[in-house]
Amino acid sequence: MLKPLLALALLASVSSMAGAEEIGRVSTVFKMVGPNDRIVVEAFDDPKVEGVTCYLSRAKTGGVKGGLGLAEDRAEASIACRQVGPIRFKGELKDGDEVFKQRTSLVFKTMQVVRFLDKKRNTLVYLVYSDRVVEGSPQNAVTAIPIAPWPQQ
Repeated sequence: MLKPLLALALLASVSSMAGAEEIGRVSTVFKMVGPNDRIVVEAFDDPKVEGVTCYLSRAKTGGVKGGLGLAEDRAEASIACRQVGPIRFKGELKDGDEVFKQRTSLVFKTMQVVRFLDKKRNTLVYLVYSDRVVEGSPQNAVTAIPIAPWPQQ
């Protein structure tokens, strides 16, 4: 019974890592058994907007459950997106497009980043929030990038 559960936890943790690169981490709570609770900083590129990278910081629960991928991470997150090169759109943008999604519990909870285009101000707006199958969280963070010409060298 324990082996299939461990395999499922490992698969969930591996699949949830796709698309983000861990930039760094700090421990926040020491755990005697299993990994410490920590804050991780991850980076991911917007799949439809070349030249934009987002940085997401979020809490990761440690301990035995966290080490096995069975713990539920907190809903709080912070996001900062930046223009890192010339901005080029890869297809049509739709308001509320999902840019990034990652599991924060074994089955029921995810953290998502969605993008909006503020045409009036020529700005890309990114929102991070957490949701659950039954009830999400109102905690969120937002960042914006004015679409500016990139200097030619």
